[in-house]
Amino acid sequence: MYQHEMARIGKTLFVIRGVYIYAFIAIGALIAWCSKAVGPFETAEANQLWFWASLGVASLGAFIRIITSGFAALGTSGRVKAAAEAAELNTTGPYSLVRNPLYVGRIVNYTGIAMLSGSWVYGVIVFFLSVLIYERVSVYEEEFLISKFGDAHREWAARIPMLWPKLTGWVKPKYKFWWKRMIWRERQKVFLLGTSVFLNWLARYDFQISAIPAESTHWLWAWGALAAGFALTEILGLFGYYKDMR
Repeated sequence: MYQHEMARIGKTLFVIRGVYIYAFIAIGALIAWCSKAVGPFETAEANQLWFWASLGVASLGAFIRIITSGFAALGTSGRVKAAAEAAELNTTGPYSLVRNPLYVGRIVNYTGIAMLSGSWVYGVIVFFLSVLIYERVSVYEEEFLISKFGDAHREWAARIPMLWPKLTGWVKPKYKFWWKRMIWRERQKVFLLGTSVFLNWLARYDFQISAIPAESTHWLWAWGALAAGFALTEILGLFGYYKDMR
């Protein structure tokens, strides 16, 4: 009964999973705006280290997702929102170390994004909240995979942890790295990571571009370049460039 209840809640969380990052970014920027702090320490040097550590954690999460999306089989690990789908069972590459590498990447990414607010408390809250969310989403998806792949999934799940990756046992990916599919799947997440950095930085100037010091405008230009790159990928999508990359 407990497992079934986890799956029921997980299905609801699965459907709305695309909104979490927007909520975490918005709350983090609000915290940065209220506190004006780059980090939780008293010295500027320590807070700068906190910023780079936060960016590193967030980027690591994005990298995990990039690798996973690039090697996953077509027709699996999709962006659909209504229900789980899988054309085949992914068991190689990142899936040989953990059953849900995309969700591991998201948990790590969310935690880093929360840390960019400068609040370690918010970082801890987002980490544990993300684990709770994706644990339930994973249980829901695994019920679907068991119904579709049966013993093949049970045998794989018996060897591979759900959300805590193994450090050994890497199996060479079954497929080549799909660059086009990786870009199609992760372009928005990378853009949102850059936007989170930008918004948390701008929040400390009360979101007023005119208040940005001249020596710091490179951050504005960097975000502008990222936005332009994202817009280009969206335009390519409108012309069907990614149509075969489900």
